[in-house]
Amino acid sequence: MRRHMLRTLPAFLAGMLWVAAAGAQSFPDRPIRLIVPFPPGGPVDAGARIIANALPAQLGQPVIVENRSGAGGSVGVAEAARATPDGYTLVFSSTGSLAVNVSLIPNISYDTRRDFAPVSVVVAIPMLMVARAGLPVQSIQDVVALARQRPNVLTYATTGPGGPPHLLGETMRQRSNVHMTMVAYRGAGPTITAILSGEVDVTFLDPAVLMPHVREGRMRALAVSSRDRNPSMPGVPSLVEAGLDGAEFDNWYALLAPTGTPPERVRRLHTALAGALAQPETLRIFTDQGARVLILDPERSANYIREEVERWGEVVRATGIRPE
Repeated sequence: MRRHMLRTLPAFLAGMLWVAAAGAQSFPDRPIRLIVPFPPGGPVDAGARIIANALPAQLGQPVIVENRSGAGGSVGVAEAARATPDGYTLVFSSTGSLAVNVSLIPNISYDTRRDFAPVSVVVAIPMLMVARAGLPVQSIQDVVALARQRPNVLTYATTGPGGPPHLLGETMRQRSNVHMTMVAYRGAGPTITAILSGEVDVTFLDPAVLMPHVREGRMRALAVSSRDRNPSMPGVPSLVEAGLDGAEFDNWYALLAPTGTPPERVRRLHTALAGALAQPETLRIFTDQGARVLILDPERSANYIREEVERWGEVVRATGIRPE
């Protein structure tokens, strides 16, 4: 019996390797569900739909976007964390729900570092600071001067406590030693409406959703939240240029699978994503929005996300931000 096992073991192992390879080659053989933890029409949803439109040519299967919004993105991310880890349910989200909420929300049901196998950190996008058209400012220095003249009178809009606009607003407030009043809205759409109507004075959002209004003269672009100027907005200074060194901030987007997803499927998804983003038209769409395309491999993505969770945990603790 022992001799028989030794004789047949190599063939058995070879068979197992063939089955695993065949499984990897046949994946996916049905549509993939892509959870977006924010409402339709916002910047994260827009980024997810770019990916969903580009991936089928690489995977041979459709990618179906499902919006599962609530609690600053944590509802949809938690649902993805509980999904069967087979590569057929993914989540596409951003800094706030993936890195900030882990420290911001008490007793949150997921930990991004523990509960997900990153496919890739996809892009990093600086935030754009804009002012309502009627505010008498031409630069971020003007905003700081006006805020010092009128403490807590100037308002800045956010997409909710702990989101990227709130974090950037608080960081700017601390760096410039000014006091502005935060007004929270439910998502990018209502925030933009508030700026356009003059209900609030300034905000910070992804350039893609603000630049059309800037070009029409309905808002005024003041700064991008990066160390250097963004090539897609060469006339807009950076926060560092404006004297707010240390306030730079990138809102990054990542594609994740639940922990336990077979590594060969994660790698297959990463390869497909890299292929999709290598297509000139897909790449152009992101770069026109001011994004830096990263496409970090799964291992580097895991390290990047771990560092971001720790970084923004420190910011949450230092600023005392709390969810409402």
